[in-house]
Amino acid sequence: MYGKLLGAVPLVNQLTLYTGPNCHLCEQAKAILYPLLTEKGWQLAEVGIQSDEMLHEKYGVRIPVVKLPNGDEKGWPFTAAQIGRMIEP
Repeated sequence: MYGKLLGAVPLVNQLTLYTGPNCHLCEQAKAILYPLLTEKGWQLAEVGIQSDEMLHEKYGVRIPVVKLPNGDEKGWPFTAAQIGRMIEP
């Protein structure tokens, strides 16, 4: 039971970045996000959409897309300042 309970607890300070293969915009997004998240003490989880049909359908023409733990999303283009405001408590 403890393992299930522990597994259900989300990482609060983790931003998800939906990406695709050979995506130059995704590389630009990571270049913006990594310094900001390092400064704020957040982690970045990259999720490739190419091998998941549902994710590919949802994000295929929108990547890169960031998703916050609360479910809020921001598609490209975005700035470090915009994402910084989104992750402020």
